[in-house]
Amino acid sequence: MNLSKNKLIHFLFLVLISSFANAQEKITITGQVVNRDAQQPLAFVTITVNDSESHKTITGTITDEAGFFTISELPIGNYEVEVSFMGFQTYSKQIIAGGLNPIFDLGKIQLSETTESLQEVMITAERATVNSGLDKKSFSLNNTIAQSGGSVLDAMKTMPGVAFDQDGKVVLRGSDKVVVLIDGKQSSLTGFGNQKGLANIPAANIERIEIINNPSAKYDANGFAGIVNIIYKKEKEIGFNGDAGLSFGLGAFSKRRKDTPTDFGSYSVNPKLIPSLNFNYRTKKLNYFLQTEFIIQEALPNNEFTTRFYDDGRTILSQVPENRRQFRSIITGGVDYEMSDNDHITFSGMIDREKHIDTSQVAFINLNDNFRNRSYTWQEEEVTSAINTAVAYKHNFSRAGHSLSANLQYTRGLEDESYFLNDSSVVRVGRDMTNIKAIEHTTSIATDYTQALSNGRIELGVKGRFRRLPVDYTIMRGEQSIIYPNLGDFSKWSENLYAAYGNYLLEKEFYDLEAGLRLEETEVSYKLDPVNVYYNSNDNYDYFELYPSIRFTYKLNDKNKISTFYNRRVDRPGEPELRIFPKYDDPELLKVGNPYLRPQFTHSFEVAHRYSWGAGSLFSAIYHREINGAYQRIYSIDDSNPDYNIVNRIYQNTGQSTNTGVEVLFSQDITNYWKLTSSFNIYRNQIDAFQGTLLFPFKRPFFIEESSDIAGDFKITNTFILPWKMEAQVTGLWYSDKNIPQGTELSRSSIDLGIKKSLWGKRGELSLSATDLFNRFGIRQKVIGQDFTALYQNYYETQIVRIKLNYKF
Repeated sequence: MNLSKNKLIHFLFLVLISSFANAQEKITITGQVVNRDAQQPLAFVTITVNDSESHKTITGTITDEAGFFTISELPIGNYEVEVSFMGFQTYSKQIIAGGLNPIFDLGKIQLSETTESLQEVMITAERATVNSGLDKKSFSLNNTIAQSGGSVLDAMKTMPGVAFDQDGKVVLRGSDKVVVLIDGKQSSLTGFGNQKGLANIPAANIERIEIINNPSAKYDANGFAGIVNIIYKKEKEIGFNGDAGLSFGLGAFSKRRKDTPTDFGSYSVNPKLIPSLNFNYRTKKLNYFLQTEFIIQEALPNNEFTTRFYDDGRTILSQVPENRRQFRSIITGGVDYEMSDNDHITFSGMIDREKHIDTSQVAFINLNDNFRNRSYTWQEEEVTSAINTAVAYKHNFSRAGHSLSANLQYTRGLEDESYFLNDSSVVRVGRDMTNIKAIEHTTSIATDYTQALSNGRIELGVKGRFRRLPVDYTIMRGEQSIIYPNLGDFSKWSENLYAAYGNYLLEKEFYDLEAGLRLEETEVSYKLDPVNVYYNSNDNYDYFELYPSIRFTYKLNDKNKISTFYNRRVDRPGEPELRIFPKYDDPELLKVGNPYLRPQFTHSFEVAHRYSWGAGSLFSAIYHREINGAYQRIYSIDDSNPDYNIVNRIYQNTGQSTNTGVEVLFSQDITNYWKLTSSFNIYRNQIDAFQGTLLFPFKRPFFIEESSDIAGDFKITNTFILPWKMEAQVTGLWYSDKNIPQGTELSRSSIDLGIKKSLWGKRGELSLSATDLFNRFGIRQKVIGQDFTALYQNYYETQIVRIKLNYKF
C-alpha cells in the first residue's frame, strides 16, 4: 500500500514536471525602447533576434508608437537580441532560455545618441508636432516649460493657432466653437457640447494635446472651429509605477488698473497649490490605474471693469472682482483587462468635485461728478460635481486592422449655485438670495467598426446620446428686490442625438484620399414654468442633417505634401446658453440665456502644405469658413427701470459671417542648443448686417452693423538646452485688434519665461515658470450699442509664477 502510494506520488511528480516543461517550450521577449537623454519612447525601432551560435536571424519586429515591442512563440534556446535605430548606438542582449522562464521582459532599453545623429533626432521630434497627414497637430506638454505647473489652458497658451476669449474659452482661428475631448471622447470634465473647464484641469497628468482643425466624419459634427483632444498619460511598463507632483504658485502680483473705491477690492498675490499622485500596476493581462489631481487656491478668474457712456451724457463705471477661494479634486481610475489576445475591455470611472466661494463688492460710480450711486455686495457659493462611469470593449479579428469596438458611458452632473445679494444705494436697500440647482443625466452608447483594406480602410459607426437637465430656481426676495419677477421656478431641457457615419481612406504612392458622411438626427425640448411671462411657449424641435467631410493629399515628394479639406459642421446651444435665469454678478450688466436659440451651421474649406528639411519644418494653410445663424451675446439696454438703466447681455442668433485666413507654423533648430518655433495666423472677419428682436425682459429690436476687419495673432518660442541638464524657454504672444459683433476687441500681449532641470537620474524634474510678466494679457473690448457705448476691460489673473517638482517612481 505504501509502495503504491510512493509510485503514485512519483508518477504525478513526473507528469507535473513533464507538463511544466512542455508548457515552457515557447518563450516571449518584450520591452520598451527609449531615448537615454530625453527619456522619450522611440517608435519604429528595429528589433532583431539572432541565433547565438550561428548568428542567423530568427525573427524580428519594430516598436510601436510608445516604444514597446513583443516577440512571441519563440522556441527555447539561446539568442542575441539586437536593437538598432538610425542615429543611435546599437544595443545587444543575450537571452538564455532553458525552459524555466517563459517571459523575458527586457524593461526599458535606453539607446544613446551618436554624435553625428543629432539632426536626425530633431527631425523625429518635429514630426510629432506636425504630423505628416496634415489633419492633426500634436503637442507634447514636456515642451511647454514656460507654462509648467499650471492648467491645460495655460499649457495651450503658446500652441500655434490657439487664442482665448473673455470667458477663458479656447479660440481656434478666430472662433470659440471648439469641442474638447478627453482621450478621444466627450466627458463631463470638458462638456458634452462646446468646451468648458480647461482652466481648472491641471496639466500634470497630460501627455499631449492634439488640435484637429478638420475632423473626419467619425467625430461628432459639433465644433466648427475644430477639436482639441487631451491625451492623459498612461504607463505601459510591467509592474508597479507612478509619479508624484507638487506645484506651488503665486498670482496677480500687479494691478493693471486701480480698484474702484470699495471695502474688498480685488485679490492679489494669490497662492495656488496643485498636488498630484498617480499609480499604475500592470501585469500581462491586467492594468490598474489611478490618477489624482487637486487644486487649492485663491484666484481672480474675472476682474471686469465696464465704463458705460450713455447718449444722454451719463458715464457710469463699475468693477466686478471675482475674488475666489477654490478647492477642486479630480480622481480617475479603472482597470484594463486583456480577456484574450483579441479582446480588450476597460472599466473606468471619474469623480470631479469643485467648490468655490466668490466674494465681490461692486460700486457704480458716476464719473461726471465722481458720486457713488450704488454699492452692491454679493457672495456666491457653488458646488459642481460629476460622476462619470464608462465601459469600453474592443475586439480584434484574426486579420490585422479588422476590429469592432463599443463604448457605454453615463454621467451624473451637479450644479448647486447660491447667490447672496446685498444692495444699498440712494434708490433702495435690498436683500435677495437665489439658488440654481441643476442635475444632469447623460448617457451615450457608440459602436465603431474598422476594416483594413489592401491600400486603405473603411470605418463605420453608430451612436446615441441622451441628455436630461432639469433646473430648479429658488428665489428669496428681500424688500425692494432687484430680481426680475415672474421668471418661474423651473425649466427642463432635454436632447436626444442619433448618429451614424461611414468613412473611407485610400492610400496610394502619390496621394491619399479620405471621404466620409455623418448623419445626425437631433431632438430638443425646452419646457418652462408656465409662470414665466417673458417666453410664451415651450420650445420643441428636431432636425435631420448630413455632414460630409473630405480630404485629398498629394505627395509631391518625401518632404512636400499638400492637402485640401472640406467639411460641414454644426454648433448646438447647450443649456447654459438657453438658461432663462439671469446671473447677477453685475446687476447693471446682466448675463442671460435665450431658450429660443437655434444651432449654427458651417461650411469649412482649407488647403494645407507641409515642407520639412534636415533641421526644421514649415506648415502653412489657407482656410475659409461660412457660418449661418451664428449666435453670441448681444448688448442691449433695458430701460424699464425708472431709476437706472440695465444693459442685458443676451444670446441671440445673428445671421451670417465668414472667416478667411492664413496660418503658418515654422520650426528650426538654430544650433544643437537652440530651437526656434513661431507661428502667425492672419484672418479676415466678415460680419453681415443683421436686425433681430430680443424678448427679455420686453420685446425690442436690436441691430448689428456690417463690419469687416483683418486680424491676427503671432507667437514665438525659443528653447535653449543649458548645461547641468537644464532647459530654458522664452515665449512671446501678440493678438491684434479684431472686429466682433457690436464692436472691437483690442490687442493684447504676453511674455512668458520658464526653466527646468532634471534630477535623480531623470526620475525627477524641477521647473520654475512665470507667465505674463508685464501683465498685458487682459481682455479689452469696445462695444457700440443702441443709445450707449461701453469699454469692457477684464483684467483677470494672467500674471502667475509657479515652481513645480515631479518625481517618477
